[in-house]
Formats: sequence, structure tokens, C-alpha cells
Amino acid sequence: MTTPAGRGQPAEEPSIDARRQITRAAQLESLPALREFVARACQARPGLDRPFIYDLALAVDEACTNIITHGYAGQDPGSIVLACRIEPGKVVLTITDFGRPFEPCEPPRPQIGPDPDQVPAGGLGLFFIYQSTDEVDYATGEDGNHLVLTKHIRPAAPPGPA
Repeated sequence: MTTPAGRGQPAEEPSIDARRQITRAAQLESLPALREFVARACQARPGLDRPFIYDLALAVDEACTNIITHGYAGQDPGSIVLACRIEPGKVVLTITDFGRPFEPCEPPRPQIGPDPDQVPAGGLGLFFIYQSTDEVDYATGEDGNHLVLTKHIRPAAPPGPA
């Protein structure tokens, strides 16, 4: 620990578990910045691999797309606040918006035929969110709508036989 000059008290070292937050306009053009925020926040923690980070970025992209297209539909675009906490054993993302509330219940598994190109656009976002995270919680109140996405960090598999 370091001590600030003239204070005599130890300074707190930055924690990898520190909360990180970004606020963007609720517009589709903000999606790349929100995905990049997730990637950068997760890359700060050793051991989070690309598929893990991709899953979280996908869930954020789908959730924020729903907020933009449904929560703020017919309104002036508000804001989306994305917070990331990396805790022991898990990453917790909280997405806050101020649009219309929507309870994101787990959807049934979509029926996809043999030709994925025939799947109609839209309607799979909640499915992707639930498939790419371990916990989905939602609360709404005077301080906005809060979607909390949690993904557990699993220990790396031991190396196989040489």
C-alpha cells in the first residue's frame, strides 16, 4: 500500500473488483460502446476467456436493444447506465434504464428448423440473454428499471494428459 504525502494514512489500492460504470444514450448507435465496455471491464480480470466475455457482451447487446426498441419506443431516447462488478466467482452486470418497465421472463426454447437463415429476425433476444448468463434478475422503481445479469466464473479445466 502507498501512503499519500502528508497524510500518514495508507491509500486504498485500486481493486480489480471495483465497480465500473458507463452511461450512453438509448440509441442503437450506442451498442458498440456498451459491448466494448463489457469487454474492457472483463479483460481487466485475468482468467476470463473470450467465450465468457462474448456471452456477457451478447447478453448486454440483446438487453440494451430491447430497452432501446421497446422500453423507449415512442419516447425521446433516454439513457442506459451499465455497471460492471467483478466479484469473487462471478461477474455482475446491472443495466439501468428509465423507459417503460418490462419483466424479462425466461422464454421457451425457440423452434428453429434445419435452415437457420429461415429464422425470422427478432424475438430471440431474451432466449440469448438467458442462455449466455447464469442469473437474470429484474426490479423496477422510482430510480429506474434494473436488469441484473450474473455469470459465474468457473475454474479452468485442468490440462489434459500430455
